[in-house]
Amino acid sequence: MKREKHAERWYMQNGREGEIAVSTRVRLARNIADYPFHGMMTEAQQRELLDRAAAALKESGAVEGLRLIEMDKISPTERRALVERHIISPDLADGSGPRGVLVSGDESVCVMVGEEDHLRIQVLGAGLCPHELLKRAMEIDDVFDRALKYAFSEKLGYLTKCPTNLGTGMRVSVMLHLPALAESGALQNLAQSAGSLGFAVRGLYGEGSAAVAAMCQISNRTTLGASEEELAERINDVASQMIEREKKMRLSAYERDRVRMEDKIWRAAGTMKYARMVSTAEAMGALSELRIGASLGVIDLPCAVLNDLLWAVQPASVAVRMGDGNSAGSADRRDVARAELMRTALEDL
Repeated sequence: MKREKHAERWYMQNGREGEIAVSTRVRLARNIADYPFHGMMTEAQQRELLDRAAAALKESGAVEGLRLIEMDKISPTERRALVERHIISPDLADGSGPRGVLVSGDESVCVMVGEEDHLRIQVLGAGLCPHELLKRAMEIDDVFDRALKYAFSEKLGYLTKCPTNLGTGMRVSVMLHLPALAESGALQNLAQSAGSLGFAVRGLYGEGSAAVAAMCQISNRTTLGASEEELAERINDVASQMIEREKKMRLSAYERDRVRMEDKIWRAAGTMKYARMVSTAEAMGALSELRIGASLGVIDLPCAVLNDLLWAVQPASVAVRMGDGNSAGSADRRDVARAELMRTALEDL
């Protein structure tokens, strides 16, 4: 009964499979028929597209608390903080010309305008939820298609700048916390197996990034030849299999070496509660241990809070919180602010 109540609380706080699945993202790549691909557009066309996209979504009323963040009106540090929170991509942050992101009040809907494609519609949610997010993404997609008219081919599907996005133009990715698989060495084999099935396993910030604190993303590689629903189901199945493997290995490790695991978990709690200076790497390590402890019922912390901290402790996000949005600030000052942030989060709980 205790385990059942623990599982029910987990679902309410963190979404389905929330102890392993940190979040899910559905992203749709779209281009507007009236404009050339990005890179061939004039600055005036970029400006017009940004204004038209913002007007279309605002007038539809489909997104609550919608705001437009223009990249050339915020500092590099503020742009980097948006990357850290997975609201924008590095390409949008580092691009040129009029470009921006339309963000909902709760940041679950983020539409990048002027990245590699004209529009990158992103919907994010906690836990494993590709089907639910797909439904929401398609609602936003319909708004833009009605207002702006997409570039579409009956043979190739949605036309995108990169051929790998042809077809549905959809990428579904799930952020997974897989410490037991990573420590055992099984994660590399699973990544290779997933690759042979058409899926990519990447680091915390996607392609080209490293796995940090045993966090990785699994996503579909191909978008042509399958429907959106089929792709969502495939990623759901693959992620579910990896989650089950992690659960079994995590529980086995805990039963085999309970005292050592609990010691690491409580040491991480001590760092979070008492440390006065904490580096990014140390913070991520502590949060990883606390997620393990929370999932096993060793420590009573909602992973929803720990998930928020994963992004809040990143360097640029800490700098912006400190009021240093126009500069990165010193590493020592960030470490002090990061430690205070973590202590406050634990006190609130």
